[in-house]
Amino acid sequence: MLTKKRENYFRDLLTERLDSLLHVANKTVSGMTDHVENFPDPTDRATLESDRNFELRIRDRERKLISKIKDALLRLDNGTFGICEECGEEISDERLIARPVTTLCIECKKKQESHEKAMGV
Repeated sequence: MLTKKRENYFRDLLTERLDSLLHVANKTVSGMTDHVENFPDPTDRATLESDRNFELRIRDRERKLISKIKDALLRLDNGTFGICEECGEEISDERLIARPVTTLCIECKKKQESHEKAMGV
């Protein structure tokens, strides 16, 4: 069970990370729509497209992380944050600090990864 101090710590950590990701996402969208570059050189155009595709892949990963952060904040609200979804045990502070969006304790995560590796996923 989370103490009020730990709950506030993780809420602040998650909220700060969420705000940061949303700020970067908004900056990316405005940066891509503010100006239209027209490069006569095909190599320059290809480089621009490649850079944009790379940035969009990063933003897509961040979009998924935003969703996980929102889910973690909901778990904080309903009192299930820090409880492993698999075994029901508390997730260690070390793991929560390293990966506050986690839903599995380290042992269950290792089992999951071993299973995925064995299945070739």
